[in-house]
Amino acid sequence: MARPLGPVRLKKTNPLTLLLGAVLCIFIIYFLLGPSAPDFSPSRKAAAASHPLSPPTSPFRKQSTSSGVKPKPPPVTHYNLNNVTITANPVENRENVLVLTPMARFYQEYWDNLLKLTYPHELITLGFILPKNKEGNAATTELQKQIAKTQKHGPEKDRFKSIIILRQDFDPPLPSQEESERHKMQNQKARRAAMSKARNSLLFTTLGPATSWVLWLDADIIETPPTLIQDLAKHDKPLVAPNCYQRYYNAEKKAMDERPYDFNNWQDSPTALELAGKMGPDDILLEGYADMATYRALMAYMYEEGADDHLEVPLDGVGGTALLVKADVHRDGAMFPAFPFYHLIETEGFAKMAKRLGWQATGLPNYKVYHFNE
Repeated sequence: MARPLGPVRLKKTNPLTLLLGAVLCIFIIYFLLGPSAPDFSPSRKAAAASHPLSPPTSPFRKQSTSSGVKPKPPPVTHYNLNNVTITANPVENRENVLVLTPMARFYQEYWDNLLKLTYPHELITLGFILPKNKEGNAATTELQKQIAKTQKHGPEKDRFKSIIILRQDFDPPLPSQEESERHKMQNQKARRAAMSKARNSLLFTTLGPATSWVLWLDADIIETPPTLIQDLAKHDKPLVAPNCYQRYYNAEKKAMDERPYDFNNWQDSPTALELAGKMGPDDILLEGYADMATYRALMAYMYEEGADDHLEVPLDGVGGTALLVKADVHRDGAMFPAFPFYHLIETEGFAKMAKRLGWQATGLPNYKVYHFNE
């Protein structure tokens, strides 16, 4: 016969165990419901670069544990691209501009003109890419001298948000950057394919999530209106190109004169389309050469003295001497093809690619910028 069970006695819980359990519960609740990590969103003003070639924010560095202090984990940065505005009033909306320049030679006039831009310099990031050759080394040295002069010793209003310098990881296709050598027709495909690689490397390395506009500005553009960025952005176009001219001494007039320079801003023609239709897959159309008459309408010849500076014309091809691009165009995948893309390459291929993505290029025939005259 089974014996009945007696009263059950519970073992008394240790007060220390209860205390530890309570502390653990409080910690878990605080972890789940407590405040999130600090706000690293792009809406916060970035700190000024501590070094003239530094980005505006510092990278995470592993802290030493020799002091016995537990190292902090790296921050997680959140960006909401829906909050990045790209408007016709970029100064008012504090929009970040990325100025990108492929540079083979350094021109002091280029840098002086850059400093004259009235767009707030604390909103401008500069990006450069230079070849790894003798000329590129010399240009890099001169560029760094000017950067140090501006970022370290110059007035605060002249200092840029940050500056990035890249060196090409491939050899230049041409031994010389003389203008006569650069513009030979037989050199164009190799030269412009290399330029495309350089532009893409520069773009993909520097385009940030807070960038609103990208201004492509060649290193030999030495004169622009100081309000260049605001003037171009005011049109609120995906791609907008001014007219690139060149000042020179006219021996016949015995006076200074002007002539068109960039012939890559154009409207397509039936002749050009017919030529392309007969080409092989690796052939490219080139503009500005008598041996390849395309009969395209060139913006270089659309200038009218005294006419509205902000007259707009649609373009099918663009040059890269000066070109303002909405950052979303690049984010959509429009880049500079280093290969024949619809028989176009580099900047002209970029305009075609942008158009295939739904972005139309616009030209300003009466708004001038000026190229260095060698």
